Amino acid sequence: MSDIIREIESAQLKAEVDEFNVGDTVKVYGKIKEGNRERIQVFEGTVLKRQGGSSRETFTVRKLSNGIGVEKTWPLHSPNVEKIEVIRRGKVRRAKLNYLRGRVGKKAKVKEAVR
Repeated sequence: MSDIIREIESAQLKAEVDEFNVGDTVKVYGKIKEGNRERIQVFEGTVLKRQGGSSRETFTVRKLSNGIGVEKTWPLHSPNVEKIEVIRRGKVRRAKLNYLRGRVGKKAKVKEAVR
C-alpha cells in the first residue's frame, strides 16, 4: 500500500526546487485566480519554518504589512508556487523561528550569513 502512495507522490514532485533555508528572506511568486483571470502575486518575507517531506513539504513565510504580521504557508511542490527567489541568506541556529512572532522592528531581524 505504501508503495502505491509513494509512487503517486513522486509523480507530483517538481523537477527542480529552489534552494532556500530557514531564516532566508525570500520572494515567493504565487499564482492567484480571480474569476477566470490568473495573475502572479509576490510575497516577500522571512522563512520561519520548513516541515514535512516529499510532496507534503511546506514552508511558512512571515512579513510585516502596515505594522501587522502576516504569515502564509505554501506547499513546496504546489503548482500555484511559480518560483522562490532568495533575496538574502540568514544565519540562524534553529529549525523553526517561532520566536520572531513576538518581535517587532530591529529585534525581528535575522543576521545575514557571510558566504
